[in-house]
Amino acid sequence: MSVKIRNADLDTPEFAELMGAHADLMLRLTPPGSCHFIPLDGLRAEDVTVWEIRDGDTLVGSGALKHLDDANGELKTMHTLESRRGDGLGRKMLEHIIAEARARGYEKLSLETGSTEAFLPSRRLYAAHGFETCGPFGDYVEDPHNVFMALQL
Repeated sequence: MSVKIRNADLDTPEFAELMGAHADLMLRLTPPGSCHFIPLDGLRAEDVTVWEIRDGDTLVGSGALKHLDDANGELKTMHTLESRRGDGLGRKMLEHIIAEARARGYEKLSLETGSTEAFLPSRRLYAAHGFETCGPFGDYVEDPHNVFMALQL
């Protein structure tokens, strides 16, 4: 496995396809009012940095870091192709984003994820890296379909 993480090329059809799969999955697992993924156009915002993970030439996943303020970032757009889940790619992307958050001098990295069984592998991954359950942050509100977690850096 020749896995590399690099800045995402948001203009490629394969990245648009990956984000389409991400959106479809999130909307299938979470009611629309409780679903907080960033659509492809939103990933172009100045406060969002997006990475892609490739195995050779094959796009297999993504992750993003949203700048909230000088001390806080938010983990976004974590997605791995269904056929590659369980290969450790999400862990590699998460470690990359945590390292970037530390390099930026953030004190805390927060995230929102789903509360259902389908999101359990994600919540376990985050917990294994030190994220702890917390209350809503930023513009989020308490919602039974969402779990909020944070990592003190």
